[in-house]
Amino acid sequence: MNLKHARILVVDDEPDVLFALRLLLKTEVREVVTEKNPERLLSLLGQQPFDAVLLDMNYRSGQTTGNEGFYWLGRIREHAPTTAVLLLTAYGDVRTAVRALKAGATDFLLKPWHNEQLLHTLAAALQTKTGSTSGSSSKKPVAPTAATALLGESAAMQEVRAIIEKVAPTEANVLLLGENGTGKELVAKALHEQSRRATRPFVAADVAALSEGLFESELFGHIKGAFTDAQASRVGRFEAANGGTLFLDEIGNIGLPQQAKLLTALQNRQVVPVGSNVPVPVDIRLLSATNAPLHALVARGTFRQDLMYRLNTVEITLPPLRERADDVLLLARHFAQVYAARNRQPVPEFSAAALRKLQEHAWPGNVRELQHAVERAVILGAGPVLLPADFSLRNPESATAAPVTAMAEQPLPLLEVEKNTIQQAIARHQGNLTKAAKELGLTRTALYRRLDKHAI
Repeated sequence: MNLKHARILVVDDEPDVLFALRLLLKTEVREVVTEKNPERLLSLLGQQPFDAVLLDMNYRSGQTTGNEGFYWLGRIREHAPTTAVLLLTAYGDVRTAVRALKAGATDFLLKPWHNEQLLHTLAAALQTKTGSTSGSSSKKPVAPTAATALLGESAAMQEVRAIIEKVAPTEANVLLLGENGTGKELVAKALHEQSRRATRPFVAADVAALSEGLFESELFGHIKGAFTDAQASRVGRFEAANGGTLFLDEIGNIGLPQQAKLLTALQNRQVVPVGSNVPVPVDIRLLSATNAPLHALVARGTFRQDLMYRLNTVEITLPPLRERADDVLLLARHFAQVYAARNRQPVPEFSAAALRKLQEHAWPGNVRELQHAVERAVILGAGPVLLPADFSLRNPESATAAPVTAMAEQPLPLLEVEKNTIQQAIARHQGNLTKAAKELGLTRTALYRRLDKHAI
């Protein structure tokens, strides 16, 4: 349904909230009705149909549980099951949001809201309502590339999928933690594809690859003539992702000056392009990822605590492949099918000895390393059955570092894993840095930075 044709009911006990929402919505929708007393809610719904209800969750002074909101949500669902319901609260957290969605709410908004975001969420809720009544599913399917990252029947991966399913429909910022190669970007895509922003842009940026001079230009944009090479104005990643999702990879590797600029943009929900003094409002959902021990970096003073709080409304830790050995064979067979089809070859079988070798390997490069190993075996394998010799696996003992969750107790053990993984990739490609960077999922610039960091 088009927002302009919608009839909206707002139920909140704060006169200022009712006034603000009436002022905001009166020019955006067909009709807006405000009501202070929730006891009159059902009577209003009986008098005329509403397309959506904005419902406060707490009415009595001192109440912060949201229980009143859940009660009235249930009554709305009984009397007007096709009406979209957006819950409003000043005390919300992700658990409350998940509970609200499970109870039948269409979406969830925190006070104080941002007008543009509220209108976008309301429009998306109305669109979802229309889709549901027409018999189509309102949940966006996950694209195959995102689903690949979620393959696995281990308890760890089942937990990751469950968290994604709960968090994706909300507006919560998500911080993805995990070693290189665990699939953080693909999980970010899955979060976007299952969100209400799925039809809007998904924009990714490897912030660790941006020098201090390029950081602002790449993220916030610049105007023509802002610096020597700025021959034309350019939109930054924030503005390109407007209305959708912005994914910032390797967030733990940026310096304090860049952290301050990023925090300002997130707090103000606007960016100022380089060379301009005119702020540009942006509406994004932020997903970020790092293989660095962010909590330990905060304790050391090298990462801002206030920025970390902005990033990690929800944290999702992706398990290393060595902790999900039961998934290795499932993933290996999946990649064998993918690369056999891509190269127009029959899908090979795995010998028992080859399967044993794969399951016993420690996989310091995680799923990305397994993917490369299977691709190479499919292409170079001598027959229809893959043997242990078809898999060139090196240095299994290098993957003894503790997972990300233990980083606070051990000083940066992932650095050694990262160094070993980079050295292995370069060796596999006989020193070809372009190919090594591609295998590692890095830009050449990002790889050069790591070579310098590790003195390789």
